[in-house]
Formats: sequence, C-alpha cells, structure tokens
Amino acid sequence: MQYPEWIWQNGAIKRWAEATTHVMAHVVHYGSSVFEGIRCYQTPSGPVIFRLTDHNTRLFASAKIYDMAMPYSLEQINAACRDVLKANDNTTDYLRPVAYRGLGGFGLSADTPTDVAVATWKMGQYLGASVVDQGIDACVSSWQRFAPNTLPAGAKAGGNYLSGQLVAREARRLGFGEGIALASTGLLSEGAGENLFLVFDGALHTTPISAALLNGITRNTIITLARDNGIEVIERDLPREYLYLCDELFMCGTAAEITPIRPVDGRQVGSGKPGAVTRRIQELFFGLFDGKTPDKYGWLEPV
Repeated sequence: MQYPEWIWQNGAIKRWAEATTHVMAHVVHYGSSVFEGIRCYQTPSGPVIFRLTDHNTRLFASAKIYDMAMPYSLEQINAACRDVLKANDNTTDYLRPVAYRGLGGFGLSADTPTDVAVATWKMGQYLGASVVDQGIDACVSSWQRFAPNTLPAGAKAGGNYLSGQLVAREARRLGFGEGIALASTGLLSEGAGENLFLVFDGALHTTPISAALLNGITRNTIITLARDNGIEVIERDLPREYLYLCDELFMCGTAAEITPIRPVDGRQVGSGKPGAVTRRIQELFFGLFDGKTPDKYGWLEPV
C-alpha cells in the first residue's frame, strides 16, 4: 500500500512516518480506542466530506461510553479532517479520526492521556473492484456477535472490531467476499463491518439496533432516502433463513457503500443479480455526489 505524505496527530499536521505511539500505550494492550470512517467525494461543486459532523458527533459519543476524555472539541476534529485532506492535495477519499488511550499508567483502569489522530488514504471500493455494481458472495459466520450486556455495540470502538475480524477472515478463508454475523439470540445482526438490508415485495427490511449492531450513518442515510422517496422501511428482528428467501439483499457502510449480495451460503438471492430496489437505493445515494439527488439534509460538508 502507498501511504499518503501527511497525517494529523495531537494538534499538528506531520509526516506519516512521524505519527508514532509507544508500544506500552494502553491502546496496544487493551484495544482502548474509538474511531470513525468517513468518505470524501468529488462533486460538481468540488470535494465534500459526507456527514462529517454526524460522524464526529458519534466519535464523541463512543468516547463518552468508554469514559475517554477528549482533549479537542468537535469543531477542532472537523477542522483536522479538512486540514489533512488539504495537506494531501485532496487526493484521498477516506478519513479515519481515532482517539485512544496513550502512554500513562498500566492496568485496565489506569489513567492515561487521550491521543487523537486523523489519517486519510485512498480507499476505493472496500470489498473489491466492481462489487458495488456486480455484488458479492457472502456466508453466515460461525462467530456470533457479543450479547448486549457484554460490550456496547453502539460504540464504534476498536475492541469491538475483534469480532468483525473473526467474521471477515473466516469468510475470506472460505472463499466468500464477506461474512454475516448472527446475534447472541440466533437472529440476524450485521456483516463483519456493515449493516444489512433485505428486500421483500419492494420494501426494505433491516435489523434493529438492539441486534448487537452499530447504528450506521450509511444505514441512517438509506432509511432516510428510502422513506423520502416512497420506499417502505421496516426495522424488525429477522431470522437467518430470510437471507435465503428475500428478493434482494445488500450490505452498507462508509467503506462498503452499498454492496449487493448475490448468494448467501451458496443459495441464490432472488434473481442472483442486484435488483431494482437495490439499484434505486444506489442511484439515490450516489446521486448525492453527482447532483441527481438534492442534498436537502445538509450532509455534504465542503472541504
């Protein structure tokens, strides 16, 4: 991978190789970080950051859940995101603000400073070239999501993604594009790092936030766009077998954007191709960036 030249860390733009953390920092041993993934898109009016403030508001919410003091304000983190994009000449399309417990005392409850960085790089299509158009093959993982009273799924915390790593790596090992996890209830939860939408009779069905999933900002975007354009959205518990019975199926997330799923566990979904509702949702979503979908929501924040 070719890394960009500049990164923001603890209040300053610096060269990528200079943004270091001590090996005895709390985060290295205990996974004590919170982070965001944010896309930057080129539009006819210039580069924009998609829902920057919403993403970084969630960053602060995740830090609050884990009792992590933030040394910068929301406005300062937003400015850091813009600054690091500009430092790299707006040649990147993905932002990663991250806050983590740094070097200080030792032990789980140790007092440490909170370090903050904002990195940016060229993401492209996260799950592979052409998958947004053609779709992927997925499988249900043997790994389940954590129970709701064990880890807070509503926080976008680094430690939570150990679960996602198990799901994703198992799927790749078995030859699938991505994995799908069940909740501790045995009902559907989400993908390794993406939310799920199933289509039945023209309506979108998605699992509720109580199903051990992150309430994704792309998920919220899709629900909003769908309802505003006459597509019914139903949030409800869903059993595993509905993955095989739905008319259409797709994953969504900042990195994955809107990725159709063709078969699950080798069972064809619908026609085996991205369906009409999935295509309509893609049109509405990507239309935000080419001007075809009016941004009446204030989601496009200029760099």
